Formats: sequence, structure tokens, C-alpha cells
Amino acid sequence: MLPPGGPAQAAPPPGACTNPEPKRPVVRELPWAERYLGTERAWTFGTGKDVTVAVVDSGVSADHPQLRRKGKVLPGRDFFLVGDLPGDYDCVSHGTAVAGIIAADKISGVGFHGVAPDARILPVRVSDRDVTESGTTRVIDPRVLARGIRYAADEGAQIVNLSLSGLRDHAEVRRAIRYAQKKDVLVIAAVGNAQEEGGDLPSYPAAYEGVLGVGAIDISGARSPRSQIGPYVDLVAPGEGVLSTTRQGGHAYLTGTSFAAAFVSGTAALVRSAWPELSAQEVAQRLLATATPARGGQGSAAYGAGVVDPYRAVTEGLGGTAEQLPAAVRPAPDPAALAEAAWWDDAGRKARLLTLIALGIAAVAAVLGAAFVRGRRRGWRPGRTVCPAVRMHGSEKFPTGRLRSPARWTSPTW
Repeated sequence: MLPPGGPAQAAPPPGACTNPEPKRPVVRELPWAERYLGTERAWTFGTGKDVTVAVVDSGVSADHPQLRRKGKVLPGRDFFLVGDLPGDYDCVSHGTAVAGIIAADKISGVGFHGVAPDARILPVRVSDRDVTESGTTRVIDPRVLARGIRYAADEGAQIVNLSLSGLRDHAEVRRAIRYAQKKDVLVIAAVGNAQEEGGDLPSYPAAYEGVLGVGAIDISGARSPRSQIGPYVDLVAPGEGVLSTTRQGGHAYLTGTSFAAAFVSGTAALVRSAWPELSAQEVAQRLLATATPARGGQGSAAYGAGVVDPYRAVTEGLGGTAEQLPAAVRPAPDPAALAEAAWWDDAGRKARLLTLIALGIAAVAAVLGAAFVRGRRRGWRPGRTVCPAVRMHGSEKFPTGRLRSPARWTSPTW
């Protein structure tokens, strides 16, 4: 059963998309990431309601069956193309996949769903695709990115998801992130997929102060081979072969820290829904404090604080202060029960006493019986006592008549 609104059309503005991604089939199986994180357990306490997550990306297809519920995907804005265009369309599915992991609805017959299904998505389009025609990573204009971040903060987003990374520190982007943080916006960024063996790469915007940098793990909990390693890795989430939404209504399996960041943004939406009084920094601290320990140990450069845990992030300490339990009330004694217990205690003592007396009588009888048998065998005559031989101490007389000196013990040599 699909939400109201008819079949997905995914129609971008005329001329907006060149060589768009083709339609993908619907995948109905329950993905491993949903089983791994158990996000549904947290929905009793928070579903992302009243929380807006800005997806600063390639746009979001608002007419996907799991995203088209009224009010879920806001119009947003396109900063990539010139003109006053919305951001609620996507040519390559990257932003749609990120938005799906964060907030896709749970629908009948499809195992995949978002972490925070009641969160709102604000699409901020800053790129038309994630790679160039030659297959290299698309470079995003930092000025366009900075404008998109500021727009998201001004539009009331409580969380900004940046599923992008670069090697350079751009002042425009750094200032835009600081601007958003001053508005109590939690910024979450992918750490990047450029890791080589023994490499030590920078990663921006993940490395900026106050930004949560997210790495990727696979189904076994191991770091995804390309997920970058560095001090900017704050925590990790599923990002290897994870399922999500695509343009025109289908699904696809995807790999990258982009999608790991989306799992953390969805979890942050759960927390901000369940704990609306927390600041962005306090939400970040909660995500780190409740992370599940990972293979690298606490604070490792590959896994950060560990694997994001939606249930613990929402429920740990829920209720604010410890609940005061009522004083224990001892029930009034039952006279009949007390009398019965006293009878059994008295009977037990008498039984033990009689047992001891019987054992004593049996022992005396056994001794007397043995004496009677021995006396009868001797004809009641007294027995003889043989004195033991005298043993000499100090010296001992040998048959030769010579004296032997007392024996001496010496310690063995080691």
C-alpha cells in the first residue's frame, strides 16, 4: 500500500537534468542496516516529528512513494542552477538516497524505511550529480555550498546533512557552518571515501570544529575499505551496500560515507524529537556517549566513538530525573499462617531431638554388643597386656656393642 498521491513521476524542471539516472526497481527485502541498528525500537519515544533536516546535496525527489507524504519534503531551493527553482527534484538519486535513509516512510511490502520517518526534509540543491561524465568526483563550488548551508540555517533546519567531503579548507564554507552553529544547528558530514592504505588525508567539512564526522562500516561491523581515517572521524554507521530510495520510485544498494552520515542525521532527528530541550552540541554529545563500541576501541581514528545507536541515543536517561519509587509496605501477618509455621518449627525440633537420641542409643548398643562378644570368646577371663619394646633415643646400641651417634639432617644442595 502506497501513500496517497499516485505513482511517482520524478519530473524535474524542463532542461534541469542532462543524462538523468534511469529508473530503478523496487526492492522489498529488509536491508541489513535496518536489522543492524534496530531503528524501529526507538519510535516509541521519538520519530523525528517537528524536526527539519536539511539535505545539502543533489536535490531530493519529493514524489518517491516513501517520501511524498504531504509535508515530508519541503520545496527547498536549487543553488546549482540559475533562477528561482525548488530543490525537490533529483537527477542522480544521491540526495534522494540520503533523504530516504533519514526519513523514508515505512510502507507495506517494502522492508526499507528511514531512521526518523516523521522528520521533514529541506532539500538544498548544490550539485547536479556526484561524479563527472569521466567517473571522477564532482567538485562543488564552495561558494554555492556556503550559500546552501546559510539558507538551511535561515529556513529553520535543526540538522544539516553534508554528504560530501573535500581535501581543502574553504573559508566560505567554514564561515557558513559557523553561522549555522550559532543558530543551534547540528552539522553532520561524511568523512569521505578516498582512503588508501597508510594514507593520512584531510577531510572538510568533517574536520571543522563542532561538525560530526561520520565514517562507514560494513555488515560485519568493519570499516569500509575506502572510509577515511583521521581525527575527524567522530563515529561510524552502516555505509557498505546499504539500501535506499532513488528517483522515480525505486531502490538501490549504495556504498559510501555519504549514506553513513544519513544514518547519523536520522538518529539526530530522533533525539531532537524526543529531547527538544537539548542544544545541538548536547545532541552531538549524546550521539557520541551512546555509540556502540567498535573494533578500533574508544576514540580510534577509524571508528571514532563507535557505531551510532538510535535506540540508546533516544532512550538513555529518558525522563530527566530518577523516578521516586513508593516506600515498601510490609503486609500484615496472617495469624493462621504464623501458627502453622510455629507448629512445623516445633515438629522439626522434636524430630531432630528424637533422631539424635536414637543415634545415641544405637551407638551405645553397638559398643556393648561388641564387648559382650569379645568377653564371651575369652570365657570372661581378663585379657593380657603386652608392654611395647623400649626404643633408645639419642644413641642406639648395635649388636657389635658400639654406639652410633644421633642422625643429622642436612639441607639438599640446589
